Amino acid sequence: MTAALLSLSLAFTLVTGQFAPQEAGSDPLAPELEVRVQALGKQLRCAVCQGLSVADSPSSMARAQLDMIRAQVAEGKSDAEVVEYFVARYGEWVLLSPRAEGFNWFVWLGPVALVVAGGFVIWRQLQRGPGAPAAATPSEAETKPAAPAAPTGAPPVDEEDPYLQAVRRELER
Repeated sequence: MTAALLSLSLAFTLVTGQFAPQEAGSDPLAPELEVRVQALGKQLRCAVCQGLSVADSPSSMARAQLDMIRAQVAEGKSDAEVVEYFVARYGEWVLLSPRAEGFNWFVWLGPVALVVAGGFVIWRQLQRGPGAPAAATPSEAETKPAAPAAPTGAPPVDEEDPYLQAVRRELER
């Protein structure tokens, strides 16, 4: 009974046209204007797809955004005006490449600064050499008493550690 009702309602929907198909999109413009539309679509992020541009996204929201770009280009608006329209509507997040101004300079210069800092650290390590000890800070040098010099060829004697002394005695037997 349920299958019959479902089939009947589906047939009624198809016959009467009471369904909501996806919008097919607007008609393409002249080739030179359509190139502008696609270039603008590559600059703008789809509102529902995280990392895709409007031109690359298959979502219906991206199709609607691309239709809005197409309508504005057909009206004769410049590329900057179209981009500003979307920035005003969705915020700067809609731009796939953030503008290099204000706080966004950190986005552009941060990776360069990290590479320079990493190169400096590597250079310092190479200059120091493999066996060179790290320089002691002045506060460490002031708090540590000077250790007596051990004779060359003999391992340093650690008189403070009783466990180490016991191990050495066992090894000497």
